[in-house]
Amino acid sequence: MKRTAAVAALALSLAAGPAPGAAPAASAASGDGLDRFRGQPLTWAACPGLDPAPEGLECTAVTVPLDYARPHGRTIRLAVSRIRAAGPGKRRGILQTNPGGPGTRGLAVPADVRAWMEPGTAAAYDVIGMDTRGLGASTPLDCGLQRGTWLRSAGADRAGFEESLRMAKADADACWREHPDVLPHLTTRNTARDMDLVRSVLGERKTSFFGQSYGAVLGAVYAQMFPGRVDRLVLDSAPDPAAYWMRTQQAMGPAGERALDEFAAWAARNPGHGLGSTAADVRAAVEGLVRKAAERPIPVAGFHVDDHVLPLVLHAYGMDEADNALYAAAVRQLLDAADGRPVEASEDLRAVLTALLHPGATGADVDLSAAMATVCGDVTTPRDPDWYRRAVERSRTAQPVFGPLVNGPVPCAFWRERPREGFPEIGNDVPALQLQAAGDTRATYEGGLGMHRRMRGSRLVTVPVRTHGVLGSPHGPCARQAANDYLRDGTLPARDTVCAP
Repeated sequence: MKRTAAVAALALSLAAGPAPGAAPAASAASGDGLDRFRGQPLTWAACPGLDPAPEGLECTAVTVPLDYARPHGRTIRLAVSRIRAAGPGKRRGILQTNPGGPGTRGLAVPADVRAWMEPGTAAAYDVIGMDTRGLGASTPLDCGLQRGTWLRSAGADRAGFEESLRMAKADADACWREHPDVLPHLTTRNTARDMDLVRSVLGERKTSFFGQSYGAVLGAVYAQMFPGRVDRLVLDSAPDPAAYWMRTQQAMGPAGERALDEFAAWAARNPGHGLGSTAADVRAAVEGLVRKAAERPIPVAGFHVDDHVLPLVLHAYGMDEADNALYAAAVRQLLDAADGRPVEASEDLRAVLTALLHPGATGADVDLSAAMATVCGDVTTPRDPDWYRRAVERSRTAQPVFGPLVNGPVPCAFWRERPREGFPEIGNDVPALQLQAAGDTRATYEGGLGMHRRMRGSRLVTVPVRTHGVLGSPHGPCARQAANDYLRDGTLPARDTVCAP
């Protein structure tokens, strides 16, 4: 997810009609009941709702079963996009993509991927995007939620924790009240099945795949379920699939505190930002800011930022070290506002606060419905409220800023059904290129090593920076070269490598 957490709201109405020259279906697995889907015709047209529309991007809709165990039952529509291979004579196949989340829309992603592709790589692939089931233009799930993320700091006291508990339960109850028939089928396993059906409908024997963050988990799940249908697999900023989901979220706490210390050291070396002359001074200023927000919400940019939201703002700014100057400016503005000084909030801070406190402006409130359904449909998290309270309290000493944020109650604790299928255990020899930032605060490096161990055929390229989403960051020329070499020529590094700083 990008630092602002803003996701463009899409209003797509994609109908598949008669298509001249529809691609022949790939060979069907006999007896799986999916033959009626494989031969469906596709109509490719402009993608409405994307402004500006990326050059060359076109969209269609693919019909898939809601429940793969009942392929003759209810169906849903998936919005699928593509940018065609730049040189048809050199075309290798398709490269499916997923930007992460879960709950991040994917129709525009092919343009982002083409931005880091070299000409020879772009000539080889039709780059495919998709809003995954229940998201965006793919039969969207809308639970009527009032926030864009379930991450909310439990704050300084028991009352704040109890409010977080009530909000998590309210979100879960809202989804089950609105969509009890759909929720059990919004899972990563079913998204992987959707990917495979899209591959078949497009007439491809195999698919390549690029996935970032949660998208890397999706890629690993696809490789586990359909190993013979994987061509080339690129996993960027991968979490440990064995820690999915709650332990992955909790790992963001220590990583966030390390990132805050790195930022504090940088700010001390750049005293023009006025945050302190030593790293300890800067750290103390940030922690003091959180305490001030607990005493009185900070008025800035038309919002009131309390201690439940402020750690999430800091978490957003700490994702990429390239944003240190923006981070420092935001902290300075918040400090001034907390002290009652007049503040003209920067455009950047306004965007972050809007995404977090007015999610309806970005569509994040709707996207959260699909994110919740996917995670809670995949795995069971602890159901005892005291488990979360104890986790929050244990975290406070070592993680004073981010511990109460990543250990608090989640909606999955109140999910009415346990997952119908267990989350797949990853362990295979499918070749893959894995790219990991050493200072990642979302998919920690330790988590990435967990993925690397489970994807035994992978080669790991480490980028020694703090970022999330290596290929889309300003830090990744070495990683981009490795990705282009692999996708173009099939050449994996001979061994795990570390990029030069």
